[in-house]
Amino acid sequence: MIRIEGLRKTFPTRGGPVTAVDGVDLTVAEGQVFGVVGRSGAGKSTLLRCVNLLERPDEGRVTVAGVELTGLPERHLRRARQDIGMIHQHFALLHSRTAAGNVSFALEVMGVPRRKRAARVEELLDLVDLTDRADAYPAQLSGGQKQRVGIARALASRPRLLLSDEATSALDPDTTGAILTLLRDLTRRLGLTILLITHEMDVVKRLCDAVAVMRDGRFVESGPVADLVNRPDSQLARDLFPLGPVPTMPDHVLVDVTLTGRAGDDVVATLARRHDLDVRIVAGAVEQLAATRAGRLRLALPEAAPGLAGALHDLRGAGLTVEAAR
Repeated sequence: MIRIEGLRKTFPTRGGPVTAVDGVDLTVAEGQVFGVVGRSGAGKSTLLRCVNLLERPDEGRVTVAGVELTGLPERHLRRARQDIGMIHQHFALLHSRTAAGNVSFALEVMGVPRRKRAARVEELLDLVDLTDRADAYPAQLSGGQKQRVGIARALASRPRLLLSDEATSALDPDTTGAILTLLRDLTRRLGLTILLITHEMDVVKRLCDAVAVMRDGRFVESGPVADLVNRPDSQLARDLFPLGPVPTMPDHVLVDVTLTGRAGDDVVATLARRHDLDVRIVAGAVEQLAATRAGRLRLALPEAAPGLAGALHDLRGAGLTVEAAR
């Protein structure tokens, strides 16, 4: 669905040129929800805007649904953008229009006749569960309702791809959960592909099949969430499941164990029974992610126990990632 090759974008500043995106390669499969995470200034928003060429890259190629956008003249690019919907952080609604009017505006821009517009607006508002708020103005809507209008508007042209720019960062946790559930449901019902940027780990946990960690304009980690969680050196795994500072526990070996899928079920009970160990869980969590079940546990094992070596061997033999706590 999306193929980005050698993407580079530099902006002039008073202090000299700043490279926001520095030679990024990215492939997003059809039907996938792909997240790009990183701190403010990492280049995430610039990357997203380069995908629909709201920012034209200095170098590289952007291909969406088999069409190389970077090679299109402007008049053809406008048509190609109809296959790409955009969800904004702060909703970007027209305050002088109702919820229905905001959705209709996207169809007006595309030249859809009035009668067809009305039917499509009704369909879209029903899709995002806002039929009863069709005549409400943005000032009369909650944050979650505003974002639902934004999602309905983004779907007006029946796009195959949605770009999401921090779509939940202005929402409270409960509303964020509802919007993430809606987006996941829409990917399944409509066959959508989603490329999103976020700094919220809960978005990655609940929505993303794959993710890239961006720093200083480059990807430092990229791949399926389950694969990255299993990597011993993965910063993403530590961010998704933070275990806190390592406590001082004399006469104990502390290890961090990463679990994915069903691997690791009853790990503590098994170790205690098989190796006669007093195993303590110092910290940890196991959760259901969008693509898999995963988590991390910090275990304290008695240093002098005869079964210690066998316990560590069994953990690794069960397909778990085991590393010294740090």
